[in-house]
Amino acid sequence: MPPKSKFTREEILEKALQIVRTEGMDKLTSRELGMQLGSSARPVFTVFQNMEEVKREVIHLAKEIYLRYVESGLKEKKAFGGVGLAYITFAMEEPKLFQILFMSAPGGEDASASISQILPLIDESYEKILRTVQEPYGLDRETADRLYQHLWTYSHGIAVMSVTHLCDYSKEHISEMMSEVFQGLLFLLKKETAPSLNPDNGNSENNKA
Repeated sequence: MPPKSKFTREEILEKALQIVRTEGMDKLTSRELGMQLGSSARPVFTVFQNMEEVKREVIHLAKEIYLRYVESGLKEKKAFGGVGLAYITFAMEEPKLFQILFMSAPGGEDASASISQILPLIDESYEKILRTVQEPYGLDRETADRLYQHLWTYSHGIAVMSVTHLCDYSKEHISEMMSEVFQGLLFLLKKETAPSLNPDNGNSENNKA
C-alpha cells in the first residue's frame, strides 16, 4: 500500500500554480514546490508520478483561468470585441500564464504551421468565438475565419507588448483601437465578398456599404 501523502492533490497544485503565476514555469521544480509546501519534495511524488505530470496539470489550470476570461468577454454586448479585450486583459493580469499558453509553439520549437491551424489548437473556444462574428454580421465561415485571424493577430501583438512591457495602453485606448481595426476589416472583407454588380442595371450608389 503506497504511503499516504501529507498534502492533497489540490493543495499541491494550488502551490504549483502559485509558483508559476509569480515566477514562471521554469521555477516549478520539485525542490521549490516542496519548500513552498513547507516540506521536502517527497510528498509531491506520493501523489504525482513526476514533475511533468504536475506541469501538465498546471497548464490545464491555466487554461481554465483563461477560459473564465473568455466567458466574461462573451457576455459583453459586442461579444467578439469583448473576447479580444478579455484576451489582452488576461495577458495584463496573468502574464506568466499567458506566456505558457500563447507565447510558445503548440507543437514545440521546431513546429511550423499556418495561423488557421494554430488558432484552434491554442484556443479551445475558437468555434464559439467565431460564431460571435459570423452570425451577427452575416458572414460566411471563410470570411469570419479571415476576420478572426486578422483580429487575433492584432490582439496578440498588443497582448505580447503588454507582457513584455513595451506598451502601457489603457483598456479604453485598446478598446478604441480594436474597434477601429475591426470596422475597417469588416468593411473591406464585406466589400470583397459582395456580388459584383451588372453594369447594365447597377450604379455607383449601389456600391456603397
